[in-house]
Order: sequence, then C-alpha cells, then structure tokens
Amino acid sequence: MAFTLRTDDELDAALDRMTQELGLSRQELIRQLVLAEAERRDKRSDLDAVLDSELPRYAVALERLGQ
Repeated sequence: MAFTLRTDDELDAALDRMTQELGLSRQELIRQLVLAEAERRDKRSDLDAVLDSELPRYAVALERLGQ
C-alpha cells in the first residue's frame, strides 16, 4: 500500500544523510525506523503492564529504601 510523505528541508537533509550512511533507500529506511519504534513501544507497554501489577506488592519496601 502506497502513501505520500511530505517532507521539509530539514527532513530531506536527515533522510539523505541516513540513507547514504546506511546504504538504504528512503522507503526502506523509513520502514525500518517505523517498525523499530513500534517494537520499542510494544516492549515499553509490556514493561508498564508488569510494573503496574508488581510494584504495588513492593510499595512499602520501595518507600523504605527511598528514605
């Protein structure tokens, strides 16, 4: 599925630098960056869920350690 990405001079320059450094097309660079960010956010979401469920069990101990 195709879409248009409108860029400005700053983004054009950054894309040009990164594609040259990495040897990727703009399309592949943007694809990899978006997928990496999505994975990072998924992992962060998983971590947040674990912390939300586990931290309350240790709240008293963590409070004492902070004093």
